[in-house]
Amino acid sequence: MLPPKPKLNLIVAVSENMGIGKNGELPWRLKAELKHFATITKSTQSPEKKNAVLMGRKTWESIPTKFRPLKDRVNIVLTSNPNLISDESVCVCPNFNTALDLLDNMSDEIETCWVIGGSSIYAEALKLAQLDSLYITRIHKDYDCDTFFPVISSDWKLSTDPRLSPEIQEEEGVKYEYQVYTR
Repeated sequence: MLPPKPKLNLIVAVSENMGIGKNGELPWRLKAELKHFATITKSTQSPEKKNAVLMGRKTWESIPTKFRPLKDRVNIVLTSNPNLISDESVCVCPNFNTALDLLDNMSDEIETCWVIGGSSIYAEALKLAQLDSLYITRIHKDYDCDTFFPVISSDWKLSTDPRLSPEIQEEEGVKYEYQVYTR
């Protein structure tokens, strides 16, 4: 029997104005929120499996060099120019369909693939029938951003995940909360 296909989830932190970035960087510095991102995207139920993180080239380039590739996860980067990624441990795909085929072929190794940005990658993922859950950190503050998260359709309903605190978090005077959406 074939192993189940990896789940496909999306994870993002958004400001009140749905901003996700400014000049290729996060507009906020929230260490606990970054730790949450790492914990969620690394956590698997099966100790034999890893998760994958799927991102566009600009998101890849926005990760500080010393943290690339993201540890303990299979890194998949979508780019039309594969020569821009020199790290051989990174899976480079020209488009989403190729990445999904790659994930299907790695189903014995990968439990969940997390879509981690940027804006156009999120927009593509939101159109996919196999997208399972949206993990959204709602930051209760407006930030000056030049990149935004797409509108979420009414198909997505607020849900829960026992790993996430329902309480409002606060860091550096900034309040935020974790939300999960499923269809």
